[in-house]
Amino acid sequence: PVASTLARSYPLRPDLLVVTQAWQQPGEPGWRVDTKGSPEAIVALCRLDEAGAAAVRRQVDEMAAAGLRVLGVAESAHDGATLPEAPQSFGFRYLGLVGLEDPVRDSVPAAVRECRDAGIRVVMITGDYPQTARAIAARAGIDSGGVLTGTEMQVMDDEALGAAAARTSVFARIMPEQKLRLVQALKSAGEVVAMTGDGVNDAPALKAADIGIAMGGRGTDVAREASSIVLLDDDFGSIVRTVRLGRRIYDNLRKAMTYILAIHVPIAGMALLPLVTGLPIVFWPIHIAFLEMVIDPVCSIVFEAEKEEADVMRRPPRKPEGRILSGSVIAWSMLQGALAFAVVAAIYVGAARAGMSDAEVRTIAFVSLVLANLGLILVNRSYRIDPVKLLTQPNRALAWVVAVTIGLLGVAVVWPPARDLFRFGEFDGHDLAIAAIGALALALVLDLVKGAWRKRLAG
Repeated sequence: PVASTLARSYPLRPDLLVVTQAWQQPGEPGWRVDTKGSPEAIVALCRLDEAGAAAVRRQVDEMAAAGLRVLGVAESAHDGATLPEAPQSFGFRYLGLVGLEDPVRDSVPAAVRECRDAGIRVVMITGDYPQTARAIAARAGIDSGGVLTGTEMQVMDDEALGAAAARTSVFARIMPEQKLRLVQALKSAGEVVAMTGDGVNDAPALKAADIGIAMGGRGTDVAREASSIVLLDDDFGSIVRTVRLGRRIYDNLRKAMTYILAIHVPIAGMALLPLVTGLPIVFWPIHIAFLEMVIDPVCSIVFEAEKEEADVMRRPPRKPEGRILSGSVIAWSMLQGALAFAVVAAIYVGAARAGMSDAEVRTIAFVSLVLANLGLILVNRSYRIDPVKLLTQPNRALAWVVAVTIGLLGVAVVWPPARDLFRFGEFDGHDLAIAAIGALALALVLDLVKGAWRKRLAG
């Protein structure tokens, strides 16, 4: 058989939700015309009587309630010399309904639930029939109590739409251009909007959203160009995993910065204290170099490798204008540093007054500072878990840093050439016990104080 030739295509229009195509058979007069689209538009094109239209509506409701996407199908034959400008000029014969199922992925309900726990409202915008949208939303775990349709949107001003968008999570029979209006309404209400899309017509809404997310598998080039993120696997669960990862990175970055501020307080204090008291100088360039060899890997490796907090997806989103180093975080850092300085300074002054030599005073003070540094690392690993429990949570990077630090410190204290390089003196078990007890007391006191700061630190 000879293939038919597409003579003309009538695209989807806001006022007529159907796609119509006219086909011409070679050697035969006239055209065969096929159309598909929303059932209500097909009913209107076929000019069904009230009884016929009611029967179609009942079938549509049954299919939509089962979560099927419903299309009406009709055909016509046109014998005129030319094709009309509008599909309404054809005399269509109703053929029936087609139900299409796009099952919700198994991971979606859990992902939607996780979003809800994290303070993220998931909104579904679709061109489907309202009953279909409601059924799919229920399967996905999206609140489907109210459904707003594109027809209802058309008669709303921006203020009314903003109020409706704030309380509605399912939007049905939405035209592509209406998606942009919805994004603008949500942003006007103060929401931070992430929008997913795959079609050319989604591009304006993707561009207008705070975060445009294009589908990488089935998305068009235009949609990908308009987006901030391309979702390679087209899986909604990947968005939630990305949110989790982003919150983890933000937390760990803030922990590292908190630690940096805290550890430099005792370092600066111990550099200045001898100048004020006239006691032996603690730090020479070799000591500063040693401390930086510990601090830098901790910031760049240890905190980066920390797992997320247990409640990372049970917190509300942070405010966009919020600072990574808020006043409360800086105050917490300074408090940690001040307490660490107090512990090390007390050991330093006590050793000097006990008649120890300058080299021995330097040794016990430096060892105390290094161990206090390890205590600060443990305290800042988590906002909620105490340091003792944190010892049972694996962090291979931390284990390596601690092992190397203790090993190098032991070499500097015990091995004579290294001891001379560091200007250290004798260091016995009694001195080690004092330094260790000081670091442990620091960690425990800070953990008690941390309880009063947890809400502000984890917010």
